[in-house]
Amino acid sequence: MNTLIVIAQKALPVFIMLGLGMLCRKKQIISREGVAAMKTFAVNITLPAVMLSAFATASYTRESLIVPLVIFLCCVLMLVLGQVLCRAMHIPGRLSPYLATGFEAGMLGYALFALLFPQESTSAFAIVDLGQVLFVFTLYKALLAGSSGLRGVIREAAHAPTVWAIGAGLLIGASGLYGALAPSGISGVLDAVTDFIAAPTSAVILLTIGYDLVPGEIRWRRTARLAALRLIVSGLALVLVVLLDRLVLGCMMHTGALILMFTLPPPYVLPVFADVEEERTDVSSALSALTLISLILFMFLTVFFAI
Repeated sequence: MNTLIVIAQKALPVFIMLGLGMLCRKKQIISREGVAAMKTFAVNITLPAVMLSAFATASYTRESLIVPLVIFLCCVLMLVLGQVLCRAMHIPGRLSPYLATGFEAGMLGYALFALLFPQESTSAFAIVDLGQVLFVFTLYKALLAGSSGLRGVIREAAHAPTVWAIGAGLLIGASGLYGALAPSGISGVLDAVTDFIAAPTSAVILLTIGYDLVPGEIRWRRTARLAALRLIVSGLALVLVVLLDRLVLGCMMHTGALILMFTLPPPYVLPVFADVEEERTDVSSALSALTLISLILFMFLTVFFAI
């Protein structure tokens, strides 16, 4: 198949849905409340179905333990590097170092992976994602919330549908239950149900992201250093993990999933923890800018993996 056609098949759906999201905001086709409801629907219903299926169908070998551990430690290293670079680059703000670590895999990564590798199981991405999910729901949010907010972080994790979906998927897959039920056809029923529920995930998430993307409102000068901080740390971390995977781990990780993960923006939840309104605005602008950069990088990935 022509390379340009392959690229168009993978990239056009992303930018069409983003464009539709922008159009919905401009023409007021969907209200802000409606978009909020769509996000809730995606995060609490369709995305958990994606994760349940991904972890239930994953192949559980030694890489199932090593890969998440490597990514978790990498996220910790990225936070440390972020703190060092913030001092070196004279970047103020309590939240600035946290822009250097964590990945928005839930609201963006799974959608892009499904488009970039439509013939492959999302379990390849899920195993890489597990390490950063554990990091975000433990150390990342605990440090952001402080000791007084630790109980709230634990309560949030305990009530998050995505966490329950990952846990259920791990239990079904790692225990061998999924494989044991395959001959009876029950595993196929599970696949049919999760596939049906998960189907609209990419379209819904990309539309809501497009709705929130307003390039004209991004404070580019003030966010340039924050974006540079993120890109420097992500680039260094990606090189380190790729080398580790090639030279030490024997290519355990899915290369496409790994590269895609490190092009993603930081977790969208970060502005919630801002104590000062100005810092909340700067972090939100940085997240919007980094989302645009991630989508541009996605375009390059479609070319790279199509060749």
